[in-house]
Amino acid sequence: QVHVVESGGGLAQPGGSLRLSCAASGSIFSIERMGWYRQGPGMQRELVAAITSGGNTNYADSVKGRFTISRGNAKNTVYLQMNSLEPEDTAVYYCSARFAVYDRDYWGQGTQVTVSS
Repeated sequence: QVHVVESGGGLAQPGGSLRLSCAASGSIFSIERMGWYRQGPGMQRELVAAITSGGNTNYADSVKGRFTISRGNAKNTVYLQMNSLEPEDTAVYYCSARFAVYDRDYWGQGTQVTVSS
């Protein structure tokens, strides 16, 4: 059974930092890619950052230079270090994991990030 669980959201001031964590369970040997997406109020869900099993990363232009995605040693965990936060980063952040053995993505329940003074 597959589970994807996020943690680490909360409230930050503009210019502050937060770190999100995500852990996936199941056939973790087949995880091809993990990523972070976000959905702001009235907005469509968008890719924030992703990392492949080979360690390749990609970022949305809006977060380049501010956010960093990384993996844990176990390869079924992923982190999103968010620095220099802006009010526009306010959203629900979702973690996804793509499992090759199931040929689909699995999603977490989301964690709220609010950037406000």
